[in-house]
Amino acid sequence: MSSAHPDFAHIDLDQVTDQDLLELLKATAPEASRTLNGELLDIDSARGIARFRFEIVPAFCHSQGRICQGGFLTGMVDTAMANAAIAKGRMSVAVPTLELKISFFEAMGPGIVFAEGRVMRWGGSVGFLDGDLKDEKGRLIVHATSTIKIVRPKKA
Repeated sequence: MSSAHPDFAHIDLDQVTDQDLLELLKATAPEASRTLNGELLDIDSARGIARFRFEIVPAFCHSQGRICQGGFLTGMVDTAMANAAIAKGRMSVAVPTLELKISFFEAMGPGIVFAEGRVMRWGGSVGFLDGDLKDEKGRLIVHATSTIKIVRPKKA
């Protein structure tokens, strides 16, 4: 099987396990994920779930380094949701965002946060995702929903 996702077009995706997918996604992490200090922890392709750990550093913060700027938090939860969709599509699809809604519940300063992205509905050409960002105590910092376009490989 080939991939419509440009990062995975060269990979033979037949017979890959979730552990294989996890290792491939970790090995090909985009610069944006690395910039956000992200580490992919787990995926479940059947359910469409991806879990990440991110480290918020003072450079991401305003208010004298105490509050993380919302764009960084958005990037973190969006990364988890996108990876959930990529896992659900078993790396054979591209998943550009059509719409993203973000709700900020708590301020977060420097520290560790965990993001979980989930596929809520997987259609023929559109998918619906949601995701959460929580601190180490399990406190909900961000909740997001996203609508994606599912771009499948072209038939030969």
